[in-house]
Amino acid sequence: MPLASLICLVVAISDGDTLTVRCGTPGAYQQVKVRIAAIDAPESRQAFGQKSRQNLARLCFRQRATLQPVDEDSYGRTVAHVRCGNSDAATAQVQAGLAWVYTPYASSRPQLAELQRQARSDGAGLWSQPRPMAPWHYRQRHAR
Repeated sequence: MPLASLICLVVAISDGDTLTVRCGTPGAYQQVKVRIAAIDAPESRQAFGQKSRQNLARLCFRQRATLQPVDEDSYGRTVAHVRCGNSDAATAQVQAGLAWVYTPYASSRPQLAELQRQARSDGAGLWSQPRPMAPWHYRQRHAR
């Protein structure tokens, strides 16, 4: 059974696939760190990491966001499908070439793979690089 949707206010953008929202009623707000489901954006220090973050900020910062929680990740973040205004955040990031489809978690979003193919063939965003490195490979290489 899917969890109920939450309507929240986006108060911070960490990177291209993570944001902080404030949910609840005045006086009883709860800050929640949210990882956008089905995508993986470049890390902050990676090529297009800052552009990806800026694009998500343009889309979501100080906007009302509708969250459909699907999971919690190993860092305790809520993994959710996120809509800011009328835009689906995952769709917007993939379409702009500023995030990869994270296949292990994208089975419920088959349209994302098609958008990624299109962004790649258009050379959009990170696909303008000759050999873009997926963030999961980048993290393996730069593990602290």
